[in-house]
Amino acid sequence: MYKNLEEAILDLEKQGQLIRIHEEVDPYLEMAAIHLKVYESGGPALLFENVKGSQYRALSNLFGTVERSKYMFRKTWDSTQKIIALKNDPFKALKNPFSHVQTGLAASKALPMQKSSLPPSFREINIADLPLIHHWPDDGGAFITLPQVYSEDPDKPGIMNANLGMYRVQLNGNDYELNKEIGLHYQIHRGIGVHQAKASKQGKPLKVSIFVGGPPAHTISAVMPLPEGLSEMTFAGMFAGRRFRYSYVDGYCISHDADFVITGDIYPGETKPEGPFGDHLGYYSLTHEFPVMKVHKVYAKDNAIWPFTVVGRPPQEDTSFGALIHELTGDAIKQEIPGVKEVHAVDAAGVHPLLFAIGSERYTPYQQVKEPAELLTIANRILGTGQLSLAKYLFITAEDEQPLSTHKEVEFLSYILERIDLQRDIHFQTNTTIDTLDYSGTGLNRGSKVIFAAYGDKKRELCREVPEGLKKLGDYGYNNPRLVMPGVVALEGPVFSSYQKASEELEQMMRTLPSRGTLSNCPMIILCDDSNFLSQSMSNFLWVTFTRSNPSHDIYGLNSSYQYKHWGCDNLIIDVRIKPHHAPPLIPDPTVERKIERFFAKGASLASLVSS
Repeated sequence: MYKNLEEAILDLEKQGQLIRIHEEVDPYLEMAAIHLKVYESGGPALLFENVKGSQYRALSNLFGTVERSKYMFRKTWDSTQKIIALKNDPFKALKNPFSHVQTGLAASKALPMQKSSLPPSFREINIADLPLIHHWPDDGGAFITLPQVYSEDPDKPGIMNANLGMYRVQLNGNDYELNKEIGLHYQIHRGIGVHQAKASKQGKPLKVSIFVGGPPAHTISAVMPLPEGLSEMTFAGMFAGRRFRYSYVDGYCISHDADFVITGDIYPGETKPEGPFGDHLGYYSLTHEFPVMKVHKVYAKDNAIWPFTVVGRPPQEDTSFGALIHELTGDAIKQEIPGVKEVHAVDAAGVHPLLFAIGSERYTPYQQVKEPAELLTIANRILGTGQLSLAKYLFITAEDEQPLSTHKEVEFLSYILERIDLQRDIHFQTNTTIDTLDYSGTGLNRGSKVIFAAYGDKKRELCREVPEGLKKLGDYGYNNPRLVMPGVVALEGPVFSSYQKASEELEQMMRTLPSRGTLSNCPMIILCDDSNFLSQSMSNFLWVTFTRSNPSHDIYGLNSSYQYKHWGCDNLIIDVRIKPHHAPPLIPDPTVERKIERFFAKGASLASLVSS
């Protein structure tokens, strides 16, 4: 396997999976725009050899396809997958111990290896020497998008109790003093947040090291949801096929395999504004106070390479990350949550806002009626588990007479809409936590969740054209109804001004609907700003609907009522119009889009990929 990033680049180049860009390229917007265009075309990894303002090369789209990613890990894939499975279900080894001998040997070889001093190829540099890549027009500065952020437990120091995570790092801009301060964006419950809380309790700064580059396996290790007892550093060595090499300098851990290392301290209570930043939901995450890291030293190895990616409206390169992790971890979620058969974080909706799940339904309170029972217990377990707890919408069902897949999104959602009892099967969780990056809620990290749990016999045939009752609402300001998929219609409404006014307008509109014919075969109505765009593709529907709504505030119901504190209705109306408090969507700079055409022109480095 690869000892460093350069070896991976040379291997991919031989396979026709990497292109070198020789022309000078501006790290301000140009590099990101080129990456986005090549990723969208399913293109190769890109090595930028002439980055304006920096002597260092930069690499993007390394993990742009699952196939390329799996190729890079072909020699360690099977053994790593087996070790993760064994950690998830240790009884497997007891059932057939001899079949796991090689697996155990592979794991033992992965233990980190401490060295006495820095490699001679490392030299000190400044933050200003790095490729300071600015991704989106309104970003607050340059960010590291593929960092490996290392911290140790202040109560139990040492590499085996360390955390390696991928947290956003802002290098310049805002109030940061260049070369002396950088910003770290993370949530308090994440590994580094736990370490910072312990250090603050001791009244000490937390020592942090940020590794960039190194073998591709090290980047993956920073985002892996690992089973208990398997550290990220051990996984990094195991997946790379080579022990993680490190030493300590001035009390900071230094990865000998990384291309760059930034060391520094997070002091108790010290924060500065971080952001905005174009994020994976397809919007900007806005400026907020986050910990500031005082830079101690910055290192770069000779001929170092700066890896980066660009995040935005999915799918993007991080989609491949997710698919790779899902395949590696296999049935981990089944082991963690009994009764779960499948959970799919829907990428088109930004991953965190929307989950589709299949559980088991082995009992019901009434023998003669098929209805959700066990599914509700499973749903609450899902929404209380790790990253899944960030979800706002959970659609869950159980297989009955036909096999289901959560990845066949239209088929899965149709199955639920055919069976859901809207008076019984909608369950809200209000005033709770959501993703920090999601601005549809009532504040930072604050919003609501809803569970749609449907099981039983088919209750309705879903409409395959717009019902007549929805075609005659122009007098009330609701126009251009469009069928999105069976049972789902998008309807344009007036510009949103306030929740009070929206509620009054919708109440008036809904009073007209019962007299206009049955809508029983149209269980979901989406109120939006642009029904043509929303209905244009399933991807547009999923993105707009589930990133622009807060369940408790934006779900209305035709003939809605409460019974013993449970809310139900005859038809759902989800208001996904843009609200004043929403974050702005990511829009590429048209001037930059025109400027990068030179890289795809005849005779240029990328001429073979996409014609201008």
